[in-house]
Amino acid sequence: MTKSKVFCIFALMNILFFAVCSDREDGIDVGLRSIEPMDVYQYCKTMASPTFAGRLTGHEGYTAAAQWAAAHFKQWKLQPISREEGYLQAYDSPYTLIDSAKMSLLIPEKRGSASDFKEIGLKGEEDFLPMLFSDSGEHTANPVFVGWGICAPDLDYDDYAGQDVQGKYVLCFRGTPDPQDKRFQRHDEHRTRMRTAKEKGSLGLIYIYPSPIANPNGDWIEGFTPAKISEDVADILFQEKNLTASDVKRALLKTKAPASFSLRAQIRYQVQSRHFADGVGYNVAAYIEGSDPELKKECIILGGHFDHCGQQMGFLFPGANDNASGSAVVMETAKAFSRLKRKPKRSVAFVLFGGEEMGLQGSTYFADHIPAPFTKVDAMLNFDMVGEGDGIRCSVSPKPENLKAILEQADEALHVLGPIRFFRGVGVRGSDFAPFFSKDIPCISFSSNGPHISYHQSGDTIYRINPDIMADTARLAFLTAYKLADR
Repeated sequence: MTKSKVFCIFALMNILFFAVCSDREDGIDVGLRSIEPMDVYQYCKTMASPTFAGRLTGHEGYTAAAQWAAAHFKQWKLQPISREEGYLQAYDSPYTLIDSAKMSLLIPEKRGSASDFKEIGLKGEEDFLPMLFSDSGEHTANPVFVGWGICAPDLDYDDYAGQDVQGKYVLCFRGTPDPQDKRFQRHDEHRTRMRTAKEKGSLGLIYIYPSPIANPNGDWIEGFTPAKISEDVADILFQEKNLTASDVKRALLKTKAPASFSLRAQIRYQVQSRHFADGVGYNVAAYIEGSDPELKKECIILGGHFDHCGQQMGFLFPGANDNASGSAVVMETAKAFSRLKRKPKRSVAFVLFGGEEMGLQGSTYFADHIPAPFTKVDAMLNFDMVGEGDGIRCSVSPKPENLKAILEQADEALHVLGPIRFFRGVGVRGSDFAPFFSKDIPCISFSSNGPHISYHQSGDTIYRINPDIMADTARLAFLTAYKLADR
Protein backbone atom coordinates (compact mmCIF):
# COMPACT_ATOMS: atom_id res chain seq x y z
CA MET A 1 0.00 0.00 0.00
CA THR A 2 1.39 3.37 -1.01
CA LYS A 3 1.93 6.19 1.47
CA SER A 4 -0.68 8.28 -0.36
CA LYS A 5 -3.33 5.56 0.10
CA VAL A 6 -2.47 5.22 3.79
CA PHE A 7 -2.79 8.99 4.20
CA CYS A 8 -6.16 9.01 2.44
CA ILE A 9 -7.53 6.17 4.63
CA PHE A 10 -6.20 7.91 7.76
CA ALA A 11 -7.81 11.19 6.70
CA LEU A 12 -11.13 9.44 5.97
CA MET A 13 -11.07 7.78 9.38
CA ASN A 14 -10.50 11.16 11.04
CA ILE A 15 -13.42 12.69 9.15
CA LEU A 16 -15.71 9.84 10.20
CA PHE A 17 -14.48 10.03 13.80
CA PHE A 18 -15.15 13.76 14.11
CA ALA A 19 -18.51 13.37 12.38
CA VAL A 20 -19.55 10.72 14.91
CA CYS A 21 -18.22 12.79 17.81
CA SER A 22 -20.02 15.86 16.52
CA ASP A 23 -23.27 13.90 16.33
CA ARG A 24 -22.79 12.63 19.89
CA GLU A 25 -21.95 16.11 21.10
CA ASP A 26 -25.36 17.24 19.84
CA GLY A 27 -26.98 14.43 21.83
CA ILE A 28 -27.13 13.59 25.52
CA ASP A 29 -23.64 12.17 25.97
CA VAL A 30 -22.09 15.57 26.49
CA GLY A 31 -24.45 16.26 29.38
CA LEU A 32 -23.98 12.83 30.88
CA ARG A 33 -20.19 13.09 30.78
CA SER A 34 -20.30 16.45 32.52
CA ILE A 35 -21.62 14.92 35.76
CA GLU A 36 -18.72 14.59 38.18
CA PRO A 37 -18.83 13.11 41.72
CA MET A 38 -16.60 15.81 43.20
CA ASP A 39 -18.62 18.62 41.62
CA VAL A 40 -21.88 17.45 43.19
CA TYR A 41 -20.03 16.76 46.46
CA GLN A 42 -18.67 20.31 46.53
CA TYR A 43 -22.16 21.80 46.08
CA CYS A 44 -23.36 19.65 48.97
CA LYS A 45 -20.39 20.63 51.13
CA THR A 46 -20.92 24.33 50.53
CA MET A 47 -24.63 24.14 51.35
CA ALA A 48 -23.94 22.26 54.59
CA SER A 49 -21.20 24.64 55.72
CA PRO A 50 -21.63 27.04 58.68
CA THR A 51 -21.72 29.89 56.16
CA PHE A 52 -25.43 29.26 55.55
CA ALA A 53 -26.35 28.59 59.22
CA GLY A 54 -28.35 25.43 58.55
CA ARG A 55 -30.54 26.99 55.82
CA LEU A 56 -33.63 27.67 57.94
CA THR A 57 -36.22 29.11 55.56
CA GLY A 58 -36.78 32.81 56.20
CA HIS A 59 -33.45 33.26 57.96
CA GLU A 60 -30.66 35.28 56.35
CA GLY A 61 -28.55 32.09 56.11
CA TYR A 62 -31.15 30.48 53.86
CA THR A 63 -31.50 33.64 51.77
CA ALA A 64 -27.73 33.77 51.24
CA ALA A 65 -27.74 30.12 50.17
CA ALA A 66 -30.60 30.80 47.74
CA GLN A 67 -28.65 33.67 46.16
CA TRP A 68 -25.59 31.42 45.88
CA ALA A 69 -27.57 28.74 44.03
CA ALA A 70 -29.23 31.32 41.79
CA ALA A 71 -25.79 32.61 40.80
CA HIS A 72 -24.89 29.12 39.59
CA PHE A 73 -28.07 28.88 37.52
CA LYS A 74 -27.20 32.23 35.96
CA GLN A 75 -23.61 31.13 35.31
CA TRP A 76 -24.92 28.08 33.44
CA LYS A 77 -27.13 30.37 31.34
CA LEU A 78 -30.35 28.75 32.51
CA GLN A 79 -33.44 30.93 32.08
CA PRO A 80 -34.90 32.49 35.23
CA ILE A 81 -38.38 31.29 36.12
CA SER A 82 -39.78 34.84 36.20
CA ARG A 83 -38.96 38.07 34.41
CA GLU A 84 -39.94 40.06 37.49
CA GLU A 85 -38.46 37.92 40.29
CA GLY A 86 -35.60 36.31 38.40
CA TYR A 87 -34.49 32.98 39.85
CA LEU A 88 -36.08 33.53 43.28
CA GLN A 89 -39.78 32.87 43.81
CA ALA A 90 -40.73 34.55 47.10
CA TYR A 91 -43.47 33.61 49.57
CA ASP A 92 -44.28 34.38 53.21
CA SER A 93 -42.42 32.15 55.67
CA PRO A 94 -42.47 33.06 59.39
CA TYR A 95 -39.74 31.36 61.40
CA THR A 96 -38.44 31.04 64.96
CA LEU A 97 -34.96 30.86 66.48
CA ILE A 98 -34.35 29.07 69.78
CA ASP A 99 -31.61 30.94 71.64
CA SER A 100 -31.45 28.71 74.72
CA ALA A 101 -33.38 26.03 76.58
CA LYS A 102 -33.08 24.05 79.81
CA MET A 103 -35.10 21.09 81.01
CA SER A 104 -34.98 18.94 84.15
CA LEU A 105 -37.18 16.30 85.78
CA LEU A 106 -38.37 16.45 89.38
CA ILE A 107 -38.89 12.83 90.41
CA PRO A 108 -40.83 12.17 93.66
CA GLU A 109 -38.99 10.30 96.41
CA LYS A 110 -40.72 9.21 99.62
CA ARG A 111 -38.81 10.07 102.76
CA GLY A 112 -40.74 9.38 105.96
CA SER A 113 -44.20 10.84 105.65
CA ALA A 114 -43.26 13.56 103.17
CA SER A 115 -42.54 13.41 99.48
CA ASP A 116 -39.37 15.09 98.27
CA PHE A 117 -38.21 15.50 94.68
CA LYS A 118 -34.93 14.54 93.08
CA GLU A 119 -33.95 16.87 90.23
CA ILE A 120 -32.39 15.29 87.13
CA GLY A 121 -30.89 17.68 84.58
CA LEU A 122 -31.31 16.84 80.90
CA LYS A 123 -28.88 17.43 78.03
CA GLY A 124 -29.91 19.43 75.00
CA GLU A 125 -30.24 17.36 71.78
CA GLU A 126 -29.28 14.12 73.59
CA ASP A 127 -32.25 14.11 76.01
CA PHE A 128 -34.56 16.90 74.80
CA LEU A 129 -35.07 19.59 72.18
CA PRO A 130 -37.64 22.36 71.92
CA MET A 131 -39.92 22.20 68.92
CA LEU A 132 -38.38 24.86 66.70
CA PHE A 133 -41.48 27.03 66.70
CA SER A 134 -41.72 27.38 70.48
CA ASP A 135 -42.53 30.62 72.24
CA SER A 136 -40.41 31.74 75.21
CA GLY A 137 -41.50 30.56 78.64
CA GLU A 138 -40.48 29.14 82.01
CA HIS A 139 -42.64 26.73 84.02
CA THR A 140 -42.48 23.86 86.49
CA ALA A 141 -45.55 21.64 86.12
CA ASN A 142 -46.88 18.10 86.22
CA PRO A 143 -47.07 16.17 82.96
CA VAL A 144 -50.15 14.27 81.84
CA PHE A 145 -49.69 11.41 79.41
CA VAL A 146 -52.33 11.61 76.65
CA GLY A 147 -51.50 8.68 74.36
CA TRP A 148 -51.34 9.96 70.79
CA GLY A 149 -52.50 13.46 71.75
CA ILE A 150 -55.66 13.07 69.64
CA CYS A 151 -59.10 14.50 70.33
CA ALA A 152 -61.45 13.29 67.59
CA PRO A 153 -65.07 13.16 68.76
CA ASP A 154 -66.20 12.50 65.18
CA LEU A 155 -64.20 9.26 65.31
CA ASP A 156 -65.36 8.45 68.85
CA TYR A 157 -61.79 8.76 70.11
CA ASP A 158 -60.38 11.14 72.75
CA ASP A 159 -57.02 10.78 74.50
CA TYR A 160 -57.91 13.78 76.68
CA ALA A 161 -61.12 12.29 78.10
CA GLY A 162 -61.17 12.49 81.90
CA GLN A 163 -57.84 14.34 82.10
CA ASP A 164 -57.28 17.85 83.42
CA VAL A 165 -54.34 19.34 81.52
CA GLN A 166 -54.92 22.98 82.40
CA GLY A 167 -51.57 24.56 83.31
CA LYS A 168 -49.73 21.28 82.77
CA TYR A 169 -47.53 19.70 80.13
CA VAL A 170 -48.98 16.91 77.99
CA LEU A 171 -46.86 13.93 76.91
CA CYS A 172 -47.69 11.88 73.82
CA PHE A 173 -46.31 9.73 71.04
CA ARG A 174 -46.36 10.60 67.35
CA GLY A 175 -48.76 8.36 65.48
CA THR A 176 -52.39 7.23 65.58
CA PRO A 177 -54.32 4.42 67.31
CA ASP A 178 -54.69 2.63 63.98
CA PRO A 179 -52.04 3.39 61.30
CA GLN A 180 -54.26 1.75 58.67
CA ASP A 181 -57.24 4.01 59.40
CA LYS A 182 -56.77 7.03 57.14
CA ARG A 183 -59.50 8.94 58.97
CA PHE A 184 -56.96 9.77 61.67
CA GLN A 185 -54.49 11.28 59.20
CA ARG A 186 -55.16 14.97 59.85
CA HIS A 187 -54.94 14.34 63.61
CA ASP A 188 -51.36 13.12 63.08
CA GLU A 189 -50.25 16.55 61.87
CA HIS A 190 -48.12 18.56 64.28
CA ARG A 191 -50.25 21.66 63.86
CA THR A 192 -53.43 19.78 64.74
CA ARG A 193 -51.87 18.27 67.89
CA MET A 194 -50.40 21.55 69.06
CA ARG A 195 -53.65 23.43 68.55
CA THR A 196 -55.61 20.77 70.44
CA ALA A 197 -53.20 20.83 73.39
CA LYS A 198 -53.29 24.63 73.56
CA GLU A 199 -57.09 24.71 73.42
CA LYS A 200 -57.18 22.26 76.34
CA GLY A 201 -55.12 24.70 78.40
CA SER A 202 -51.77 22.91 78.28
CA LEU A 203 -48.48 24.79 78.71
CA GLY A 204 -46.92 22.75 75.93
CA LEU A 205 -47.04 19.41 74.16
CA ILE A 206 -43.99 17.20 74.68
CA TYR A 207 -43.44 14.38 72.19
CA ILE A 208 -41.77 11.10 73.17
CA TYR A 209 -39.34 10.05 70.42
CA PRO A 210 -36.62 7.37 70.37
CA SER A 211 -34.18 10.31 70.21
CA PRO A 212 -35.04 14.03 70.05
CA ILE A 213 -34.75 15.45 66.54
CA ALA A 214 -34.98 19.03 65.32
CA ASN A 215 -38.33 20.02 63.86
CA PRO A 216 -39.53 23.47 62.65
CA ASN A 217 -42.80 22.07 61.21
CA GLY A 218 -45.45 23.95 63.13
CA ASP A 219 -46.95 27.33 63.98
CA TRP A 220 -45.69 29.67 66.68
CA ILE A 221 -48.38 29.91 69.37
CA GLU A 222 -48.13 32.63 71.99
CA GLY A 223 -47.45 31.25 75.48
CA PHE A 224 -47.01 27.68 74.20
CA THR A 225 -43.70 25.83 74.70
CA PRO A 226 -43.68 22.43 72.95
CA ALA A 227 -40.67 20.08 72.98
CA LYS A 228 -39.41 16.53 72.45
CA ILE A 229 -37.85 14.11 74.93
CA SER A 230 -36.18 10.77 74.38
CA GLU A 231 -37.77 7.43 75.30
CA ASP A 232 -35.06 7.04 77.96
CA VAL A 233 -36.26 10.26 79.61
CA ALA A 234 -39.87 9.08 79.37
CA ASP A 235 -38.84 5.85 81.11
CA ILE A 236 -37.69 7.90 84.11
CA LEU A 237 -41.04 9.71 84.24
CA PHE A 238 -43.00 6.45 83.94
CA GLN A 239 -41.10 4.72 86.76
CA GLU A 240 -43.74 5.74 89.29
CA LYS A 241 -46.25 3.69 87.26
CA ASN A 242 -43.81 0.77 86.88
CA LEU A 243 -43.98 1.27 83.14
CA THR A 244 -41.60 2.03 80.27
CA ALA A 245 -42.26 4.02 77.11
CA SER A 246 -42.15 0.84 75.03
CA ASP A 247 -44.70 -0.83 77.39
CA VAL A 248 -47.11 2.06 77.01
CA LYS A 249 -46.73 2.36 73.24
CA ARG A 250 -47.18 -1.37 72.74
CA ALA A 251 -50.40 -1.31 74.78
CA LEU A 252 -51.78 1.64 72.80
CA LEU A 253 -51.18 -0.12 69.49
CA LYS A 254 -52.70 -3.35 70.76
CA THR A 255 -55.87 -1.96 72.30
CA LYS A 256 -56.38 0.98 69.89
CA ALA A 257 -58.02 2.74 72.84
CA PRO A 258 -57.03 5.72 75.02
CA ALA A 259 -54.89 4.91 78.08
CA SER A 260 -54.09 8.33 79.55
CA PHE A 261 -52.85 9.09 83.07
CA SER A 262 -51.40 11.89 85.19
CA LEU A 263 -48.01 11.80 86.92
CA ARG A 264 -46.71 13.10 90.24
CA ALA A 265 -43.34 13.88 88.67
CA GLN A 266 -42.77 17.39 87.37
CA ILE A 267 -41.00 18.92 84.41
CA ARG A 268 -39.05 22.15 84.82
CA TYR A 269 -38.63 23.77 81.42
CA GLN A 270 -37.20 27.10 80.33
CA VAL A 271 -36.88 28.28 76.73
CA GLN A 272 -35.84 31.59 75.18
CA SER A 273 -36.82 32.13 71.56
CA ARG A 274 -37.35 34.85 68.95
CA HIS A 275 -40.18 34.71 66.45
CA PHE A 276 -40.00 36.44 63.08
CA ALA A 277 -43.52 36.80 61.71
CA ASP A 278 -42.37 38.66 58.59
CA GLY A 279 -39.94 36.02 57.31
CA VAL A 280 -39.69 35.48 53.54
CA GLY A 281 -38.87 32.15 51.93
CA TYR A 282 -37.65 31.50 48.40
CA ASN A 283 -37.85 28.77 45.82
CA VAL A 284 -34.78 28.91 43.56
CA ALA A 285 -35.95 28.07 40.05
CA ALA A 286 -34.60 28.01 36.51
CA TYR A 287 -35.29 26.14 33.27
CA ILE A 288 -34.15 25.25 29.79
CA GLU A 289 -36.70 25.85 27.08
CA GLY A 290 -37.88 22.89 25.04
CA SER A 291 -37.21 22.66 21.32
CA ASP A 292 -40.76 21.87 20.18
CA PRO A 293 -42.87 25.02 19.58
CA GLU A 294 -45.94 23.52 21.30
CA LEU A 295 -44.54 20.96 23.73
CA LYS A 296 -42.14 23.51 25.25
CA LYS A 297 -45.14 24.91 27.13
CA GLU A 298 -45.08 21.70 29.16
CA CYS A 299 -42.30 21.08 31.65
CA ILE A 300 -40.59 18.32 33.57
CA ILE A 301 -39.67 19.51 37.08
CA LEU A 302 -36.57 18.29 38.89
CA GLY A 303 -36.80 19.46 42.47
CA GLY A 304 -35.52 18.95 45.99
CA HIS A 305 -35.86 20.88 49.19
CA PHE A 306 -33.09 23.34 49.88
CA ASP A 307 -33.86 24.07 53.53
CA HIS A 308 -33.05 22.47 56.85
CA CYS A 309 -33.44 23.29 60.57
CA GLY A 310 -31.02 26.17 61.06
CA GLN A 311 -28.81 26.98 64.02
CA GLN A 312 -30.63 26.49 67.32
CA MET A 313 -29.51 26.53 70.99
CA GLY A 314 -25.93 26.80 69.76
CA PHE A 315 -26.27 23.61 67.69
CA LEU A 316 -25.74 23.80 63.93
CA PHE A 317 -28.02 21.48 61.97
CA PRO A 318 -26.12 21.32 58.66
CA GLY A 319 -28.53 19.01 56.81
CA ALA A 320 -25.89 17.56 54.51
CA ASN A 321 -27.90 14.46 53.65
CA ASP A 322 -31.27 16.11 54.36
CA ASN A 323 -31.26 17.75 51.95
CA ALA A 324 -28.13 19.44 50.65
CA SER A 325 -27.55 16.12 48.87
CA GLY A 326 -30.82 16.27 46.92
CA SER A 327 -30.33 19.95 46.09
CA ALA A 328 -26.79 19.24 44.89
CA VAL A 329 -28.10 16.52 42.57
CA VAL A 330 -30.67 18.94 41.13
CA MET A 331 -27.93 21.50 40.54
CA GLU A 332 -25.56 19.00 38.92
CA THR A 333 -28.36 17.76 36.66
CA ALA A 334 -29.22 21.35 35.74
CA LYS A 335 -25.60 21.94 34.76
CA ALA A 336 -25.67 18.81 32.60
CA PHE A 337 -28.80 19.98 30.77
CA SER A 338 -27.22 23.40 30.21
CA ARG A 339 -24.41 21.72 28.22
CA LEU A 340 -26.77 20.24 25.63
CA LYS A 341 -26.70 21.63 22.11
CA ARG A 342 -29.94 19.87 21.18
CA LYS A 343 -32.63 20.48 23.77
CA PRO A 344 -35.46 18.00 24.42
CA LYS A 345 -38.94 18.75 23.11
CA ARG A 346 -40.40 19.80 26.47
CA SER A 347 -38.92 22.34 28.85
CA VAL A 348 -37.07 21.13 31.93
CA ALA A 349 -37.30 23.14 35.17
CA PHE A 350 -34.95 22.90 38.16
CA VAL A 351 -36.38 23.98 41.52
CA LEU A 352 -34.79 24.13 44.95
CA PHE A 353 -37.76 24.37 47.31
CA GLY A 354 -37.84 26.30 50.55
CA GLY A 355 -39.84 25.38 53.62
CA GLU A 356 -40.13 21.61 53.19
CA GLU A 357 -39.16 21.14 56.82
CA MET A 358 -41.93 23.58 57.77
CA GLY A 359 -44.59 21.55 55.99
CA LEU A 360 -43.92 21.50 52.22
CA GLN A 361 -44.35 25.27 52.02
CA GLY A 362 -42.23 25.98 48.97
CA SER A 363 -43.36 23.06 46.82
CA THR A 364 -47.00 23.72 47.69
CA TYR A 365 -46.59 27.36 46.69
CA PHE A 366 -44.87 26.40 43.44
CA ALA A 367 -47.51 23.77 42.56
CA ASP A 368 -50.24 26.37 43.19
CA HIS A 369 -48.40 29.11 41.25
CA ILE A 370 -46.93 27.42 38.18
CA PRO A 371 -44.79 30.07 36.46
CA ALA A 372 -46.03 31.75 33.31
CA PRO A 373 -43.72 30.01 30.80
CA PHE A 374 -45.62 26.75 31.39
CA THR A 375 -49.20 25.64 30.90
CA LYS A 376 -48.68 22.15 32.28
CA VAL A 377 -46.35 20.18 34.54
CA ASP A 378 -45.87 16.91 32.68
CA ALA A 379 -43.97 15.11 35.47
CA MET A 380 -42.10 15.86 38.70
CA LEU A 381 -38.83 14.23 39.81
CA ASN A 382 -38.04 14.69 43.52
CA PHE A 383 -34.72 14.20 45.33
CA ASP A 384 -34.64 13.85 49.11
CA MET A 385 -31.81 12.35 51.17
CA VAL A 386 -29.77 10.89 48.33
CA GLY A 387 -26.30 11.21 49.89
CA GLU A 388 -25.81 8.27 52.27
CA GLY A 389 -25.33 4.69 51.14
CA ASP A 390 -24.40 2.87 47.97
CA GLY A 391 -27.72 2.34 46.20
CA ILE A 392 -30.67 4.26 44.76
CA ARG A 393 -34.30 3.73 45.67
CA CYS A 394 -37.30 5.14 43.86
CA SER A 395 -41.01 5.57 44.37
CA VAL A 396 -43.13 6.20 41.28
CA SER A 397 -46.71 7.10 40.46
CA PRO A 398 -48.71 4.06 39.33
CA LYS A 399 -49.97 6.05 36.34
CA PRO A 400 -49.08 6.52 33.59
CA GLU A 401 -48.10 2.88 33.35
CA ASN A 402 -45.02 3.61 31.23
CA LEU A 403 -43.43 5.86 33.88
CA LYS A 404 -41.71 2.97 35.65
CA ALA A 405 -40.59 1.58 32.28
CA ILE A 406 -38.98 4.90 31.29
CA LEU A 407 -37.07 4.94 34.59
CA GLU A 408 -35.89 1.38 34.06
CA GLN A 409 -34.87 2.14 30.46
CA ALA A 410 -32.77 5.04 31.69
CA ASP A 411 -31.02 2.70 34.11
CA GLU A 412 -30.07 0.20 31.38
CA ALA A 413 -26.93 2.21 30.63
CA LEU A 414 -26.05 2.72 34.32
CA HIS A 415 -27.22 -0.28 36.40
CA VAL A 416 -27.48 1.74 39.62
CA LEU A 417 -31.20 1.50 40.38
CA GLY A 418 -32.41 -0.57 43.32
CA PRO A 419 -35.97 -1.27 44.53
CA ILE A 420 -38.89 0.59 42.94
CA ARG A 421 -42.23 0.92 44.68
CA PHE A 422 -45.46 2.67 43.80
CA PHE A 423 -46.90 5.63 45.69
CA ARG A 424 -50.07 4.74 47.57
CA GLY A 425 -50.71 8.24 48.89
CA VAL A 426 -48.96 11.23 50.41
CA GLY A 427 -49.84 11.00 54.13
CA VAL A 428 -48.48 13.61 56.56
CA ARG A 429 -44.81 12.67 56.19
CA GLY A 430 -44.42 13.18 52.44
CA SER A 431 -41.68 15.04 50.61
CA ASP A 432 -41.94 17.75 47.93
CA PHE A 433 -43.53 15.43 45.38
CA ALA A 434 -46.73 15.45 47.48
CA PRO A 435 -48.31 18.74 46.25
CA PHE A 436 -47.77 17.63 42.64
CA PHE A 437 -48.95 14.06 43.23
CA SER A 438 -52.11 15.48 44.81
CA LYS A 439 -52.78 17.31 41.52
CA ASP A 440 -52.48 14.02 39.58
CA ILE A 441 -49.08 14.95 38.16
CA PRO A 442 -46.88 11.86 37.61
CA CYS A 443 -44.03 11.78 40.13
CA ILE A 444 -40.78 9.93 40.79
CA SER A 445 -39.03 10.38 44.13
CA PHE A 446 -35.36 9.40 44.51
CA SER A 447 -33.56 8.53 47.73
CA SER A 448 -30.44 6.56 48.66
CA ASN A 449 -30.46 3.33 50.64
CA GLY A 450 -28.79 4.80 53.74
CA PRO A 451 -28.63 4.12 56.61
CA HIS A 452 -29.66 7.73 57.13
CA ILE A 453 -27.76 8.32 60.35
CA SER A 454 -28.23 11.53 62.36
CA TYR A 455 -31.51 12.44 60.67
CA HIS A 456 -32.44 15.99 61.80
CA GLN A 457 -29.53 16.03 64.21
CA SER A 458 -26.33 18.05 64.34
CA GLY A 459 -24.40 15.00 63.14
CA ASP A 460 -25.86 15.20 59.61
CA THR A 461 -22.58 16.52 58.25
CA ILE A 462 -20.67 16.34 54.97
CA TYR A 463 -18.48 13.57 56.41
CA ARG A 464 -21.32 11.08 55.95
CA ILE A 465 -21.82 11.88 52.26
CA ASN A 466 -20.85 9.56 49.39
CA PRO A 467 -19.98 11.56 46.23
CA ASP A 468 -20.47 8.58 43.92
CA ILE A 469 -24.04 7.80 44.94
CA MET A 470 -25.00 11.43 44.33
CA ALA A 471 -23.33 11.40 40.90
CA ASP A 472 -25.07 8.12 40.02
CA THR A 473 -28.39 9.65 41.06
CA ALA A 474 -27.70 12.73 38.92
CA ARG A 475 -26.88 10.54 35.89
CA LEU A 476 -30.04 8.47 36.33
CA ALA A 477 -32.09 11.63 36.81
CA PHE A 478 -30.56 13.25 33.74
CA LEU A 479 -31.36 10.29 31.47
CA THR A 480 -34.85 9.81 32.93
CA ALA A 481 -35.74 13.48 32.64
CA TYR A 482 -34.41 13.65 29.09
CA LYS A 483 -36.47 10.63 28.03
CA LEU A 484 -39.58 12.12 29.61
CA ALA A 485 -39.01 15.54 28.08
CA ASP A 486 -38.13 14.31 24.59
CA ARG A 487 -40.88 11.72 24.05
